[in-house]
Amino acid sequence: MALELRNIEKRVGAESHIYETNLSFVDNGFNVLLGTTLSGKTTLMQLIAGTDKPTSGEVWFRGTNLTQVPVQKRNVSLVFQQFINYPNLSVYENIASPLRVAKISRDEVDERVQRTADLLKLTPMLGRRPDELSGGQQQRTAIARALVKDADIVLLDEPLANLDYKLREELRDELPKLFADRDCTVVYATTEPTEALLLGGHTALLNQGRVVQFGPTSDIYRHPRSLLAAQVFSDPPINTASVQKQGDQIVLSESVSWRAPDRQAALADGPYTIGIRPHHVLPRDPGGDSVAVEGEVLVTELSGSESTIHFDLAGSVWVSLARGVDTFKVGERATLYADVAHALLFEPDGALVAD
Repeated sequence: MALELRNIEKRVGAESHIYETNLSFVDNGFNVLLGTTLSGKTTLMQLIAGTDKPTSGEVWFRGTNLTQVPVQKRNVSLVFQQFINYPNLSVYENIASPLRVAKISRDEVDERVQRTADLLKLTPMLGRRPDELSGGQQQRTAIARALVKDADIVLLDEPLANLDYKLREELRDELPKLFADRDCTVVYATTEPTEALLLGGHTALLNQGRVVQFGPTSDIYRHPRSLLAAQVFSDPPINTASVQKQGDQIVLSESVSWRAPDRQAALADGPYTIGIRPHHVLPRDPGGDSVAVEGEVLVTELSGSESTIHFDLAGSVWVSLARGVDTFKVGERATLYADVAHALLFEPDGALVAD
């Protein structure tokens, strides 16, 4: 196993920042930590890097216990959300700096810097200083410095968060490719479910210092083990409501029910929680297994070619996210259509059922 956290725990006083965690990352692969701010992503990265010490537990990498190894002796590269470059050095020397520290030969330094700069489209800027660069170019320089080191472990803590939309899209596409042929383990932290899906690889869902699920990114999106995992991996938030299974029916309210899909037909009658992601709740009837629901419009938003509608459904706020422009007035009653074929069903304790 490549990078492994064994019974890792981090407490500060009486407060637990990371509860006891066991996690084995994928070797030579792209691993994503997905969670909200303060969910524990940065703390886990600091424990891996050695810039912070666990209260208990161990960090292992390829059969070696790194827990007591100083950060300077761990072959780790870190890239943060903030642009961290040496202001008095050229882009070339910024990228070359870890190689200079490692006393790499001048010819090899030049070859590796030139190759990495070319990958990140920085070659024309090699003679400039960081204050002569755009924000995106500065972040590319920081990423280049992490790449050129050929580190065993690369930690990327929300590295694209401060970049403009277009550049973020470009780098999201490039990053997995940049590391694809490298003998290293990459861990990338983000607050955005969409970013995790675009990056692919494997994802660990974090919530308040706990890893709630880990696996191939697309798999855990489609098959969250629990309601909490589905909530972490949904933006806008997944729509939820209490339902009853009664015979062959799933009952949301007196006026809204539907025939239970085959995978749910054998469930015991009783209470459950339904979860439907916003892009499966639409302002136009898509046909098929859609069910009409009605609620009071609370908020409407237009963003490019998408429409978002927040509405009150029997005391719960639901969200519809659809392509196209749909105009609704705040306060009006609106009929929307939930595609229940894509609904998730959870036990009262939050565990996923009949998926």
